[in-house]
Amino acid sequence: MDNVEKQKAYARLIVRTGANVQQDQLTVVNCSVENFEFGRMIVGEAYKAGAKDVIVFWNDAKTSRLRFDNVSLDVLGNIPNWLAESRNYYAENKAAVISIVGNDPEAYKGVASEKLQTSSKASAKAFEPYYKKMMNSEFQWCVAAVPEAKWARKVFPELYEEEAMAKLWEAIFDAVRISEDDAVKAWNDHKAFLAKKCRILNDAHFDAMRYRNSIGTDFTVGLQKDHIWEGGGELTPDQIYFFANMPTEEIFTAPDCNRAEGTLVSSLPLSYQGNLIENFSLTFHDGKVTDFHADKGEEYLKILIETDAGSRSLGEIALVPFDSPISNTGILFYDTLFDENASCHFALGECYPTTIKGGGEMSKEELIAAGGNQSDTHVDFMIGTSDLEIIGITKDGQEIPVFKNGNWA
Repeated sequence: MDNVEKQKAYARLIVRTGANVQQDQLTVVNCSVENFEFGRMIVGEAYKAGAKDVIVFWNDAKTSRLRFDNVSLDVLGNIPNWLAESRNYYAENKAAVISIVGNDPEAYKGVASEKLQTSSKASAKAFEPYYKKMMNSEFQWCVAAVPEAKWARKVFPELYEEEAMAKLWEAIFDAVRISEDDAVKAWNDHKAFLAKKCRILNDAHFDAMRYRNSIGTDFTVGLQKDHIWEGGGELTPDQIYFFANMPTEEIFTAPDCNRAEGTLVSSLPLSYQGNLIENFSLTFHDGKVTDFHADKGEEYLKILIETDAGSRSLGEIALVPFDSPISNTGILFYDTLFDENASCHFALGECYPTTIKGGGEMSKEELIAAGGNQSDTHVDFMIGTSDLEIIGITKDGQEIPVFKNGNWA
């Protein structure tokens, strides 16, 4: 297949396997203006899948940057009711949501941190019903990426723009298994592999996990008492199976947000709100971040940690072997969608209620009481290395190796 044919196959995979758009289902597509041609492919494939209607929200990082540079905090802190009602309406009506990402990792470099924080908090509050339903898998959603010129040049700085774009396309195709003869079968096989790992971990039902490696991570995290390990795809309450991320290589669950001790050291940069945070560490006590440092972008790490009460605690633990398809490319993508699938990681902020037994039916207060973190944010950061050791600790104190030398023990 040439590049165009691979793009068509990718769009079809996103719609049919990723979001799994159903007959007569509303479908929402979020896409950047730079990628309008691929966005149109997604729209076409959604209609072919039987979508009742496809609503497209185009976004433009350059326009957003101009807005950040020129409007006041009062404006940024005010989300119009019609905008909030629109997004929340589609969640309420169980629309399938497809988000096509891929922007300059440093699109908002230099924007005043208080502006980014104000905008983030206002959005989280206005779209809270949408995000709650999304985290609870009440509708299908899928995030996938396509190249953008500045992103490609960041990943491959030694290449001219056209070459960098072509190489990034190929890296994405490989990561989502488009390069294989039958991508749908490859995803079904992958789903079965991840499900097997989930069964093993769920049967073990660890009480805590201890992490250690040579770059400074020395950390123990408690697991929520009724935690469930998930991986690959998820089921909506209507039993529609979907993949929230393409690619995905992780097995994940909910920690007990009140039990985390020690230090986690980043192994890859984090692109947060269009800014890079590099070489950072987080120190925890009683489940909360008590100290942090970053060689670059520390002010944006501070914004993340201080988003709200829950952003100082963990909402997700994810396991990804160092010897995995994306990691083995040796490519640093500067994009969490890919980099989190090349490395064991954690997330600050909101937990996924589906990773707690009965969590989908719990109120916010009940989730907090059960040790499930609640926050207006959920941001993954990578800590996996080739020498990472993870030990599972049972309730009776037995220690069982989970990861050895960065891979499954």
